[in-house]
Amino acid sequence: MGAVNSRSQAVGVAFNTIPDPYSLAGPGFFPTQSRAFLWQNGPMQDLGTLGGPDAFAFFINDSGEISGQSYTNATPNPVTGLPTVDPFFWQNGVMTDMGTLGGTFGGPRAMNNRGHVVGTSNLAGDLTFHPFLWSKNRGMQDLHTLGGDTGETNWISNAGDVVGKADLPGPAPQSHDAVLWRHGAVIDLGTVPGDVCSNAYYVNSSGQVVGTSENKDLCLVPTGEHAFLWEKGGPMVDLNTLIPAGSSLQLTFAFAINDRGEIVGVGVPSGCAPQDVNVCGRAFVLIPCDDNHFDVEGCDYSMVESDSAQSNVSAPRSPEVTQQTTGSLPRTVNSLRNRLMQRYRLPGQRPAPRE
Repeated sequence: MGAVNSRSQAVGVAFNTIPDPYSLAGPGFFPTQSRAFLWQNGPMQDLGTLGGPDAFAFFINDSGEISGQSYTNATPNPVTGLPTVDPFFWQNGVMTDMGTLGGTFGGPRAMNNRGHVVGTSNLAGDLTFHPFLWSKNRGMQDLHTLGGDTGETNWISNAGDVVGKADLPGPAPQSHDAVLWRHGAVIDLGTVPGDVCSNAYYVNSSGQVVGTSENKDLCLVPTGEHAFLWEKGGPMVDLNTLIPAGSSLQLTFAFAINDRGEIVGVGVPSGCAPQDVNVCGRAFVLIPCDDNHFDVEGCDYSMVESDSAQSNVSAPRSPEVTQQTTGSLPRTVNSLRNRLMQRYRLPGQRPAPRE
């Protein structure tokens, strides 16, 4: 568990021989203290802690800045059963306590090359949690939800776009939608038509977002059902509609998209239910049929327009929640599908015949 940057610096967690009944790794797995480390051309460097016995290092960017989480003391709290856990930011030998949103448990989920960290933190009382954004200049900010109790971040781009999911208002169990937090706005990305929840996993430098969308039953499991792409202000589009008919997989999760628009994820073959993806799922990579990918076997370039390449998302700067409009949704989705039809292909698969 850990990360490595482009300078071959690696971070992670190592275990010593000192007994620890509250080991961050779980006393049933490693009953000794866990210590965050940095490795570069030599022995491991112990990064220290925020005052407690344990620490984990999860991320390191290309500047050598590190984020993780650490105990701040050794006294368990009555609600969590653990000592207080705060996220930390480490730079040039100094570990900084990033604080929390009022609770006694928080941790990072991603960090970009500008030293911006996103994660989740308990609120006061430790009964609910919210997503946060932390920076050296502004400290920890609550990114808020879509009116529900909780939210989670999954990724932050170098441009500062953050994606994840956030709960909607209503009785428990609350549904959640994929969210893009951008310039102070909480942008509700909606769901694939007919689904009730979604989650965004990655956003690239052009503002293209990928993730998964599910029906009510699969949302409660939870597992993915329809891998999606969101771009240019939306709406969300099922990636299964952008690949040739008769493809070998139902694309259920899209986990990442690079700056060339290439997408990786997992799907299920015929006969495998989406909820069984861990048993019979298959990894996939989607290659765009666009101006950045010339002469790719299996692409039908006659169906690709030059303006279908990546472009920047036009997102509002309002601090209020922005939701997708639904009045013209079917017409908008059909227009986007027609423009992007067969934009993506699974490697080695030829396009379906055109009628």
